[in-house]
Amino acid sequence: MTTPSSMDPSDAAARESAASNSASLMGSRPLGIFDSGVGGLTVARAIIDQLPNESILYVGDTANGPYGPLPIAEVRANALGVMDELVDSGVKLLTIACNSASAAVLRDARERYTAKYGIPVIEVIQPAVRRAVAATRSGRVGVIGTSATVGSRAYEDTFAAAPDLAITSVACPAFVSYVEAGITTGPELLAVAEEYLAPLKAAGVDTVVLGCTHYPLLTGVISFVMGDAVTLVSSAEETAKDVYRALANHNLQRTTAAPPEHHFIATGDAAQFETLARRFLGPEVLSVKHVDHVAAQYPTGSLARITPEMIEAAQQAGTRFGGAGQRVSNFVGGLRAGGPAQ
Repeated sequence: MTTPSSMDPSDAAARESAASNSASLMGSRPLGIFDSGVGGLTVARAIIDQLPNESILYVGDTANGPYGPLPIAEVRANALGVMDELVDSGVKLLTIACNSASAAVLRDARERYTAKYGIPVIEVIQPAVRRAVAATRSGRVGVIGTSATVGSRAYEDTFAAAPDLAITSVACPAFVSYVEAGITTGPELLAVAEEYLAPLKAAGVDTVVLGCTHYPLLTGVISFVMGDAVTLVSSAEETAKDVYRALANHNLQRTTAAPPEHHFIATGDAAQFETLARRFLGPEVLSVKHVDHVAAQYPTGSLARITPEMIEAAQQAGTRFGGAGQRVSNFVGGLRAGGPAQ
C-alpha cells in the first residue's frame, strides 16, 4: 500500500505540474455566450467589464431568432444546437444570455454539458430573481419578458422560494423587435411601452425584472413609464458575477499575459448584426463572422443536431442526451481540435 510518506517526491511534483498545466490549458479557453440575437450583448458587456482578461466567443442565433415567439420545443432544439457547437469549439463555460432559452433548456443543458463534460452552465433567470428579492421594499415585483419566458412561468417558479412576494408577469413581445431594429426611443415605442406596462403600474410594483436580455437597452423608456420610484433589475451584472464565481470555484480563470480575443458569430445576417453589436457593445466587436446553423454541418458528430422530436422522445423515455467521441469544429477556425475535455 502506498502512503504519502512513501511516495516518490518526483512523482508528486510531476502530478502537480500536470494538474497545473491542465488548469492553465482549460483557463486559456474562451467563455461561450449565446443569445438569439443582440440582446445577450448586454451580458457580454458586463462579463468583459468584470473579467477583462477573459476571451469570449459570442453567438447570436439570428437565423432562428428571436426565440420569444417560438414554441418551447423549438427554442430548446435551437439553443442546444448552438451550445453543442460552442462546447465542441472548446469553450470552458457556457452562458445562456437569453431568458427564453434559459427557461426552456437549463436543466437539459446542465445534464448535457456539466454532468457529461464538467462545463459550468450559467443562465440569467436566477441571478435576476436574487437581485429583485433583495431590492423590493413592498414585496410587489413585476416581470416583463417574451411570450416564451412568461408562458414558461420560469420566473414564478424561481420566485417561489420567497413566498411572501406578489409577482405580476407581462409579456412584451414587440420590445425585442424594436431592439433588433435599433429603435430604443421615439413616440411609437413609448406608446407600446405604456400599453405593456399598464398592468404593472396598476399592481403597484416597486421592482421590475427585465426578463429579456434585450430589455436593458430599453431602460430609458421603461423607467420613464414606470417612474423613478421603481427599481429596474437587469440580469446582466448579476449574471457576470455568477460567471466570476464559477471560474473561481473551478479554477478556470485565464492567467495568460496575452490580450484576450473576442469572437462574434451570427447565424443570420452578419453585417446587420455587426452594426447593432458595435452600437450596443462597443469597440470590442472588431468583426462578425457568418455561419449557417453550424450543428447541421456535423450530423454524425459527438454532439449531433438535436430536433424537437428527439427531445420529446428522450423526455418520454426518461433518457439523457449525450455522446462520447471527438471531432473538429470550425465554429471559430483554428480555435481548437477535438471534443470537450473529458
